[in-house]
Amino acid sequence: MDNSARLTVSGRDVVAVIMGGGAGTRLFPLTKDRAKPAVPLAAKYRLVDIPISNCINSDLKRIFVLTQFNSTSLNRHIQQSYRFDDFSQGFVEIMAAQQTTTNKEGWYQGTADAVRQNLVHFRSHQHDYVLILSGDQLYRMNLRKLLEQHVASYADVTVATIPVRRDSAKGFGIMHVDDEKRIVRFVEKPTDDALLDSLKLEDPVLSTLNVHTSDDLFLASMGIYVFNRKVLSASLDNDLTDFGKHIIPGLIKSHRVFSYIYQGYWEDIGTIKAFYEANLDLCKPVPQFNFYDVAAPIYSRARFLPGSKIENSHVEQAVIADGCIITASKIENSLIGIRARINEGTTIKDCILMGSDYYETDQHLLMAEGKGIPRIGIGKNCKLERVIVDKNARIGDNVKISPEGKPANMDGPNFYIRDGIVCIPKNAQVASDTVI
Repeated sequence: MDNSARLTVSGRDVVAVIMGGGAGTRLFPLTKDRAKPAVPLAAKYRLVDIPISNCINSDLKRIFVLTQFNSTSLNRHIQQSYRFDDFSQGFVEIMAAQQTTTNKEGWYQGTADAVRQNLVHFRSHQHDYVLILSGDQLYRMNLRKLLEQHVASYADVTVATIPVRRDSAKGFGIMHVDDEKRIVRFVEKPTDDALLDSLKLEDPVLSTLNVHTSDDLFLASMGIYVFNRKVLSASLDNDLTDFGKHIIPGLIKSHRVFSYIYQGYWEDIGTIKAFYEANLDLCKPVPQFNFYDVAAPIYSRARFLPGSKIENSHVEQAVIADGCIITASKIENSLIGIRARINEGTTIKDCILMGSDYYETDQHLLMAEGKGIPRIGIGKNCKLERVIVDKNARIGDNVKISPEGKPANMDGPNFYIRDGIVCIPKNAQVASDTVI
């Protein structure tokens, strides 16, 4: 076959599979009532919007999202956000874990098991390649380039990797490649320095990268894979449960498994600290991830909200979403989510406010006032610093919230502290004059 013809990959040759089934325990309490890919991001998006948008921008429009834990809001968001016209033959289809006659337990036991249980559904669509993506990462990738390298190298499997330094390498699956970027070794989270030395990236591959550092670099798996259809089916004809731990290491010995080296911004939003830092980075004048890229936009649900109303307030380095009402407040280095309400005299610093799912009616406000319940939003004369306030939280007047002087991790009434960041959970109520 002519190699130039092989490089042309039609969107109809590929099905994309987004993993959305993990319990997300490290992101608790943000995952207390929702799946990890449904966690709000950047004031108006959700994490799952990132991989779906990367697919759409790469003209890959046959997308399955595999869900499991707390998936109601994730399912609703996808159904309301991604509707292709009848002529495109595109879809974003939700595949929830389910019991069958051959699988009595139903729950996905890992990434590989989740794909295995849904192979029968993928087969109903003609395809040559399966692209597997994570639902909890922040990055922008031209997936076409990944697919083109996969085809050009005659690979059976391609693993997307990213160069990381030694201090980060111990937390990832690390690949060692030959001169053609074929993976010859895979070690899951190596801790021994001598072992790490044997895995570091070397010339000639190193010299092809646009890096300006004298530090040792290692190729970390991004949890993004391209499989040839038949190879995927054969590799899952067993009881192995995880791609990174079981499937990929086995295939390296018997198949052509290659690395696609990605050098853009990439963040695994797996912990409260990572989530917090990735979001606040968006407040910088030039953030590492650009939501303003017109060539590859990030899509989400169209909400038709009014512009935010900001009255007599001081705002410094902040991202404020649609539909907010902010009165005589000070906001510094913070993200303010949709429909957020911040009342007079309040200071918000280094915070993420996720906003609200709805506006309260006059009737609701009267009922809440009669019961002594604060209205949704942040009350008067409050001071919040290093706080994540989840959706629909009600914080009364004269409330002070900060992690200063407290343990890095602790649980309290209507609040949690994780990684030195206070988290106010969804629908929580914090009474007036409370100090946390």
